[in-house]
Amino acid sequence: MTDKKQGKAEDAAAAVDPEMQDANPTTGDRIAEGESTGETSSDQAADTADAGSGDADLFETLVAERDALKDQLLRALADVENMRRRTERELETARKYGHTGFARDLVGAIDNLALALDASPEEDDVSAESVAALVTGLEMSWTEIQSTMERHGVKRISPLGEKFDYNFHQAMFEMPHADHPPGTVVEVVQHGYVLHDRLLRPAMVGVSKVVEEPPQTDPDRQ
Repeated sequence: MTDKKQGKAEDAAAAVDPEMQDANPTTGDRIAEGESTGETSSDQAADTADAGSGDADLFETLVAERDALKDQLLRALADVENMRRRTERELETARKYGHTGFARDLVGAIDNLALALDASPEEDDVSAESVAALVTGLEMSWTEIQSTMERHGVKRISPLGEKFDYNFHQAMFEMPHADHPPGTVVEVVQHGYVLHDRLLRPAMVGVSKVVEEPPQTDPDRQ
């Protein structure tokens, strides 16, 4: 009886469907599948780590660019501030010493004028020679002063006999004048001056106007 039961068990085991056997993987197959799944998870973790490292590198790059731009901005601001201060110093120097050449040329005429005044005659020694020497010294000083001013662009306005020009003349009064047409400068009260093409002081002048004829009397009324 025992032999018969054992034979039936073996027949039942042989009758099992081969596809069912394939559907139930063996322990070795499950281990291999587990090993494959583990490798895939490791790859994903490595990819995640690489992505995180890339973000960190990008952040560091952006921070470095920000710091470089900030440094450039600070340097540019410092350069602008230095230029502003240098320009202010140059303008102040120009205001203080811009007329150095004019003053240097003028001191010579001032010296001559001082010498002429020192050589002026005393009250008890007024002679023709001393007066003539004084006049000569004053004329020389005046000529040198005029030359110095013209070298530096300062010109004297002498409008006598010219047509009145409100750009350079200032009318102080009008006077009838038969020898000049109306609006002519017939008297200069004070000379004017220009610096190149810029007016320093207008000339104070008297201007001619039409001569008014006296009213005629009717002889019949007399």
